[in-house]
Amino acid sequence: MTRPFRLTLVHPCIGRKPGQPYLRTWQMEPLPVAVLAALTPKGVDRRFYDDRLEEIPYDEPTDLVGISTEIYTAKRAYQIASEYRRRGVPVVMGGFHATLFPEEVQRYAESVVLGEAEEVWPHLIDDYRSGTPHKLYKSETRPSLDRSSPDRTIYAGKRYLPLGLVEAGRGCKFTCEFCAIQTFYGSSYRQRPVEHILQEIQSIRDRSKLIFFVNDNIFSDRTAARELLEALIPLKARWVSQGSIDLGRDEGFLKLLKASGCQGLLIGFESLDAENLRQMGKGVNLAQGDFEQAMENLRKYGIRVYGTFVFGYDHDTPEAFDRAYDFAVRHGLYLCGFNHLIPMPGTALYQRLANEGRLLYDAWWLDEGYSYNTVPFRPARMSPEDVKECCLKARRRFYSIPSTLRRALHPSNRSDWFFLQAFFALNWLHRAEINQRNALPLGDSNRRGPLLEAAQ
Repeated sequence: MTRPFRLTLVHPCIGRKPGQPYLRTWQMEPLPVAVLAALTPKGVDRRFYDDRLEEIPYDEPTDLVGISTEIYTAKRAYQIASEYRRRGVPVVMGGFHATLFPEEVQRYAESVVLGEAEEVWPHLIDDYRSGTPHKLYKSETRPSLDRSSPDRTIYAGKRYLPLGLVEAGRGCKFTCEFCAIQTFYGSSYRQRPVEHILQEIQSIRDRSKLIFFVNDNIFSDRTAARELLEALIPLKARWVSQGSIDLGRDEGFLKLLKASGCQGLLIGFESLDAENLRQMGKGVNLAQGDFEQAMENLRKYGIRVYGTFVFGYDHDTPEAFDRAYDFAVRHGLYLCGFNHLIPMPGTALYQRLANEGRLLYDAWWLDEGYSYNTVPFRPARMSPEDVKECCLKARRRFYSIPSTLRRALHPSNRSDWFFLQAFFALNWLHRAEINQRNALPLGDSNRRGPLLEAAQ
């Protein structure tokens, strides 16, 4: 009897410091891997290993390894691929980094998937089973999302954060110059069939008290969003997601948002400086004045806010960090990210900084001298070191005990016992991880020796 074809899926970690556990806030379900598992043809023996949670059994027999890679996990993905290649096992890679920088990824993979996998993954598996694989697999169209329901059985035995991740749609209509999302999806947005979304929520509610819609902007298509929100009302599910601040100026939409079970949103404020927002192409944040009225409306409807700011744009000075911190505490943000700007290959920002001669590394994500929190370019009004230190200082102030206690008293944060408990737990966790994240090496720093490239 012929044995089944053996497929091993691996989710790489960003990196790790020797002797330290992996950051807990980064241990969420990897949805892309579960979607690949669902797309895999029947009769294939599937295995899945999460590099963030467990050791990878490189010597376990397998016929093909699949790795989804992003910019921060690229170095680790290439290390993992090298270990399998030494054992004669072919590797296929896909994901954002593979699509935005295929010339590099091709050096470390026998095959590369460009774009979304729905149309090409079954063909790729069949090609490998028949011994006729290709170097490149590219989806020529934006695939329908009616086949994109994940197979969560591959998560069995793995301890992820207690969030039920659900993909309601893909893409974003905005064109921020620093964002790889709009580059990957071509500034478009597609929503999954609403009935599929509802079925998925129902299937995970027993083990997930809170649903996280992982859309980069769930309100990018307001018409599609209304259809989903209205359908969510009878479910009485509690959920969070990511959105833009402009929705806070539409009280009718906020009322529907609250009725649908929304408990909180991650909102990218990015900057409080209008010139920075114009430069980054975040015009939606400028469309109807400042953020004050939008924040008041969000508070009125009890929507908790996880805010994010990005620093290093051309008008940023040390005062920008103080303004952002004061704003975050005054408005009682549930959580907040004070992050430095990252030039992602394939984005307009990366090309602009390259043209201006401001990039400090040829490929910062692979450079041995680069670690997490390092600023890989030359800002206009601050040094890279000053931007890094100001980000760290803002995080430490925001997650300090006085700041946490003050924000806990905000009406939205203390309005629900479950979310108040979660507030203290998450703020403590973020506070504890500030130093863990700082200078985190990309890839496994214990690994020595060159990467083993694929035959060209």
